[in-house]
Amino acid sequence: MLMPKKVKFRKVQRGRMKGKAWTGGHIAFGDYGLKVLEPGWITQREIEAGRIAITRFIKRSGRIWIRMFPDKPITKKPQETRMGKGKGAPESWVAVVKPGRILYEMEGVPEETAREALRLAAHKLSLRTKFVTRAEGS
Repeated sequence: MLMPKKVKFRKVQRGRMKGKAWTGGHIAFGDYGLKVLEPGWITQREIEAGRIAITRFIKRSGRIWIRMFPDKPITKKPQETRMGKGKGAPESWVAVVKPGRILYEMEGVPEETAREALRLAAHKLSLRTKFVTRAEGS
Protein backbone atom coordinates (compact mmCIF):
# COMPACT_ATOMS: atom_id res chain seq x y z
CA MET A 1 0.00 0.00 0.00
CA LEU A 2 1.07 3.55 -0.69
CA MET A 3 1.83 5.64 2.36
CA PRO A 4 4.56 8.04 3.51
CA LYS A 5 7.64 6.63 5.23
CA LYS A 6 7.77 9.54 7.66
CA VAL A 7 5.56 12.55 8.39
CA LYS A 8 6.14 15.70 10.42
CA PHE A 9 2.80 15.39 12.26
CA ARG A 10 0.84 12.21 13.02
CA LYS A 11 -2.57 13.86 12.71
CA VAL A 12 -3.70 16.72 10.48
CA GLN A 13 -6.84 18.83 10.25
CA ARG A 14 -9.37 18.16 7.49
CA GLY A 15 -8.78 21.41 5.59
CA ARG A 16 -10.84 22.62 2.65
CA MET A 17 -10.59 22.19 -1.11
CA LYS A 18 -11.20 25.58 -2.69
CA GLY A 19 -10.34 26.43 -6.28
CA LYS A 20 -8.55 24.59 -9.04
CA ALA A 21 -5.29 22.63 -8.96
CA TRP A 22 -2.37 25.02 -9.38
CA THR A 23 0.18 22.28 -10.07
CA GLY A 24 -0.02 18.93 -11.82
CA GLY A 25 -2.59 20.09 -14.36
CA HIS A 26 -0.60 19.30 -17.52
CA ILE A 27 0.55 16.02 -19.02
CA ALA A 28 4.27 15.97 -18.20
CA PHE A 29 5.51 12.41 -18.82
CA GLY A 30 3.18 10.37 -21.04
CA ASP A 31 0.88 10.91 -24.03
CA TYR A 32 -2.49 10.26 -22.36
CA GLY A 33 -3.83 11.14 -18.95
CA LEU A 34 -6.79 10.97 -16.58
CA LYS A 35 -7.82 14.41 -15.29
CA VAL A 36 -10.06 14.87 -12.23
CA LEU A 37 -13.04 17.25 -12.60
CA GLU A 38 -14.10 17.75 -8.98
CA PRO A 39 -12.35 18.28 -5.64
CA GLY A 40 -12.05 15.44 -3.16
CA TRP A 41 -9.99 12.82 -1.39
CA ILE A 42 -8.64 9.75 -3.19
CA THR A 43 -7.74 6.94 -0.80
CA GLN A 44 -4.62 4.78 -1.03
CA ARG A 45 -6.86 1.81 -1.89
CA GLU A 46 -8.48 3.64 -4.83
CA ILE A 47 -5.06 4.67 -6.20
CA GLU A 48 -3.78 1.10 -6.00
CA ALA A 49 -6.98 -0.38 -7.48
CA GLY A 50 -6.72 2.04 -10.43
CA ARG A 51 -3.06 1.17 -10.98
CA ILE A 52 -3.84 -2.57 -11.00
CA ALA A 53 -6.76 -2.06 -13.43
CA ILE A 54 -4.52 -0.18 -15.87
CA THR A 55 -1.58 -2.62 -15.73
CA ARG A 56 -3.88 -5.63 -16.15
CA PHE A 57 -5.58 -4.14 -19.21
CA ILE A 58 -2.39 -3.05 -21.02
CA LYS A 59 -0.71 -6.37 -20.10
CA ARG A 60 2.42 -4.58 -18.82
CA SER A 61 3.19 -2.91 -22.17
CA GLY A 62 3.76 0.85 -22.20
CA ARG A 63 4.54 3.00 -19.15
CA ILE A 64 2.37 4.38 -16.36
CA TRP A 65 2.92 7.34 -14.04
CA ILE A 66 0.89 7.95 -10.89
CA ARG A 67 0.77 11.72 -10.36
CA MET A 68 -0.75 11.76 -6.84
CA PHE A 69 0.44 10.52 -3.49
CA PRO A 70 -1.61 9.86 -0.33
CA ASP A 71 0.19 12.01 2.23
CA LYS A 72 -2.75 13.08 4.42
CA PRO A 73 -3.59 10.86 7.41
CA ILE A 74 -7.30 10.34 8.13
CA THR A 75 -8.23 9.57 11.73
CA LYS A 76 -11.19 7.65 13.07
CA LYS A 77 -12.51 7.10 16.57
CA PRO A 78 -13.44 3.55 17.67
CA GLN A 79 -17.07 2.55 17.18
CA GLU A 80 -19.52 3.16 20.05
CA THR A 81 -17.17 5.64 21.74
CA ARG A 82 -18.61 8.64 23.58
CA MET A 83 -17.92 12.19 22.44
CA GLY A 84 -14.73 13.88 23.60
CA LYS A 85 -11.49 12.18 24.73
CA GLY A 86 -9.50 13.68 21.86
CA LYS A 87 -9.00 12.94 18.21
CA GLY A 88 -8.99 9.33 16.96
CA ALA A 89 -5.98 7.32 15.79
CA PRO A 90 -4.76 7.59 12.16
CA GLU A 91 -6.53 4.93 10.10
CA SER A 92 -5.85 5.52 6.40
CA TRP A 93 -4.13 7.87 3.98
CA VAL A 94 -5.63 10.03 1.24
CA ALA A 95 -4.41 12.25 -1.59
CA VAL A 96 -6.14 15.64 -1.76
CA VAL A 97 -7.00 16.48 -5.38
CA LYS A 98 -8.54 19.59 -6.89
CA PRO A 99 -10.22 19.98 -10.31
CA GLY A 100 -7.72 19.90 -13.19
CA ARG A 101 -5.19 17.58 -11.56
CA ILE A 102 -3.75 14.76 -13.71
CA LEU A 103 -4.02 11.50 -11.76
CA TYR A 104 -2.51 8.87 -14.09
CA GLU A 105 -0.41 9.19 -17.26
CA MET A 106 0.43 6.60 -19.93
CA GLU A 107 2.59 6.19 -23.01
CA GLY A 108 3.64 3.41 -25.37
CA VAL A 109 0.12 2.11 -26.11
CA PRO A 110 -2.45 3.00 -28.83
CA GLU A 111 -4.99 5.70 -27.93
CA GLU A 112 -7.95 3.28 -27.88
CA THR A 113 -6.12 0.97 -25.46
CA ALA A 114 -5.16 3.93 -23.24
CA ARG A 115 -8.72 5.26 -23.31
CA GLU A 116 -10.16 1.89 -22.19
CA ALA A 117 -7.47 1.32 -19.54
CA LEU A 118 -8.02 4.77 -18.01
CA ARG A 119 -11.82 4.25 -18.18
CA LEU A 120 -11.38 1.10 -16.07
CA ALA A 121 -9.19 3.04 -13.61
CA ALA A 122 -11.78 5.86 -13.45
CA HIS A 123 -14.42 3.37 -12.30
CA LYS A 124 -12.26 2.62 -9.24
CA LEU A 125 -12.21 6.29 -8.18
CA SER A 126 -14.93 8.14 -6.27
CA LEU A 127 -14.60 11.34 -8.36
CA ARG A 128 -15.60 12.35 -11.90
CA THR A 129 -12.71 12.27 -14.38
CA LYS A 130 -11.93 12.96 -18.03
CA PHE A 131 -9.53 11.36 -20.56
CA VAL A 132 -7.00 13.86 -21.94
CA THR A 133 -4.21 13.66 -24.52
CA ARG A 134 -0.98 15.61 -24.84
CA ALA A 135 -2.12 16.91 -28.27
CA GLU A 136 -5.15 18.78 -26.88
CA GLY A 137 -2.89 20.60 -24.43
CA SER A 138 -4.41 18.63 -21.49
